[in-house]
Amino acid sequence: MVKGLYTAYTGMVHQQKRMDTITNNLANATTTGFKREGLSSVSFREMLGIKIKDLTVPYLNEGIGQLSLGTKIGENYTDYSQGSFKETENTYDLAIQGDGFFVISYTDKHGNQSLKYTRDGEFTTDVDGTLRTLEGDYVQGESGDIVIPPGAAKVDINVHGEIYADEEYIDTIQMTDFEDYNYIKKFGENLYELVDGGVEKEAEGRIYQGYLEMSNINVVNEMVEMITISRAYESNQKLIQTHDSMLEKSVNDIGRV
Repeated sequence: MVKGLYTAYTGMVHQQKRMDTITNNLANATTTGFKREGLSSVSFREMLGIKIKDLTVPYLNEGIGQLSLGTKIGENYTDYSQGSFKETENTYDLAIQGDGFFVISYTDKHGNQSLKYTRDGEFTTDVDGTLRTLEGDYVQGESGDIVIPPGAAKVDINVHGEIYADEEYIDTIQMTDFEDYNYIKKFGENLYELVDGGVEKEAEGRIYQGYLEMSNINVVNEMVEMITISRAYESNQKLIQTHDSMLEKSVNDIGRV
């Protein structure tokens, strides 16, 4: 029975972690460029139940079957599928159709700079005309930081990321992609960073000006999943209550005899 308590406990912990992931997805359902996260479930390795010191079988610990030790998280994963486009008509709102990421020069609180990557193309310019994210980090072009003449009357960005201010070529927005998305991890709210072993490759995506890529969260599916998780959690909770009741009877009633 104690093993049953432990098995139910692992189920509750697992469902709580799944619920945390679902609520985070729902909280970011309207976040530009956000990619859905998920969890896979696996069972702990089963163990062989053995009779120990059973006098009916001399000198032999006899197997009596397999014992399940509950469930655990298999892996966390990110769904990188394309999100829908929202038309904004803003000059510096950009969306990538297909595979690829914008390259961002990120500066931490200690002044250290590093390259990060994002699908969030909601950009703006500062007083000097430098293209930045809403958090203030620099959007990278083929020549480094992108500086657009502040007095430009019209700025056009084509599907290849080439920027023209009053029909004069300025720079090309840098995009990159990766051989294996298992080698990138989330950084901060909506950025990614490359981990050791990751390999970059040329991005095949196309850039569309005046659009934003929304999150790929399906709110209805997430709500249905949340209900399923709640019911699984309640089932494990009832199982613990049942085992607790059985243990109480064993101690108070059978033990008295």
